[in-house]
Amino acid sequence: MNLAAGRGHRPGSRWGLATAPAGRAREMDRTIFAVTVILLALGIAMVFSASFAKAIDDAGDPFYFLKRQLLWALIGVPVMWAFSHIEYGYWRQLARPALYSTVLFLVAVLLVGAARGGAERWIDFGFFSFQPSEWAKFALCIFFADYFARTGSRVQDFWRGLGPWLLVVGLVAGLIMLQPDLGTTLAIGGMAVLMAFLAGARLGHLVGLAAAAVPLLIVAVTQSEYRWKRITAFIDPWADPQGTGYHLIQGLLALGSGGWFGLGFGLSRQKIWYLPEQHTDFIFAVLGEELGLLGTLTVLALYAVLIWRGFRTAATAPDTFGALLAAGITSIIAIQVVVNVGVVTATLPITGITLPLLSYGGSSLVVTLAAIGILINISRHCPP
Repeated sequence: MNLAAGRGHRPGSRWGLATAPAGRAREMDRTIFAVTVILLALGIAMVFSASFAKAIDDAGDPFYFLKRQLLWALIGVPVMWAFSHIEYGYWRQLARPALYSTVLFLVAVLLVGAARGGAERWIDFGFFSFQPSEWAKFALCIFFADYFARTGSRVQDFWRGLGPWLLVVGLVAGLIMLQPDLGTTLAIGGMAVLMAFLAGARLGHLVGLAAAAVPLLIVAVTQSEYRWKRITAFIDPWADPQGTGYHLIQGLLALGSGGWFGLGFGLSRQKIWYLPEQHTDFIFAVLGEELGLLGTLTVLALYAVLIWRGFRTAATAPDTFGALLAAGITSIIAIQVVVNVGVVTATLPITGITLPLLSYGGSSLVVTLAAIGILINISRHCPP
């Protein structure tokens, strides 16, 4: 699939360099908006349910995490609404500043970052903290969409087309790996490869790059004790049920305890000092325990609809930039959903990837809502 194919130029603008789509904007994709609101509301409820015991233990206030998540939602929703009304072509002029700011933030987090759980991934401003890698995911969507729209057919030339792209991917991935954060590195890499493929890059070039990255990935895993423990825990969590396998086992116990219909909202047992990261990385396990298999399948169906509508927007966007931007935004959301659910269900090793719109986290929530706002604006210019 080549999203660039068949997208010509309009009078007065070079191919792929239009700053705004032709024609009058239509109604937004109401399905994208509705599903986003439903997932956001469910996420706020689940953050409270999953976190109140931890909030009492950590802050002496059962509503501590709920209040913070609500605050970020009250910021993120207006941002989403505003971005949905800004012509998506506007973001082209911010493509390079988005990349420069990403590199600046990622360097800053290595110098003055706040450490949590053995990783320096946050910049602490006192009254709030910011996770630059969350910004990087969507900043790179903008940059790569602009880059490939400008590159055109040169994307099939490895050095002239993929060379600069590879340098950017390598730079950003390297900075994120230094935090260290292998999960986000792989998510961004997956998004970047998908965007390159949809832009028309040769499959052989991308497969070759992926093959060359495998030895680097093996070294990154085997030379890090905590990453290697995650792999061994994934292979056989019951070999060390009170140590490396504890996290996965507790998540599986939570999912299994829910049965078909769940124990009921707020009634999870595993979240009370058994399941680590119950309101962030493993919130899907709490959701499964409280809402059951039917609840988890409903949530997955909502994500599937969101991803489908996102890729439909990409396929029907009126220009290359809009198509690739929609594809990039949708793919990074899809990758995070697949990886997070895969980790919780023990089909993937633990990576530290949160669940979009459901997991606790201000940076992730606001940036995701902003990106969906851009996606909604692109949908305004697509056929109904």
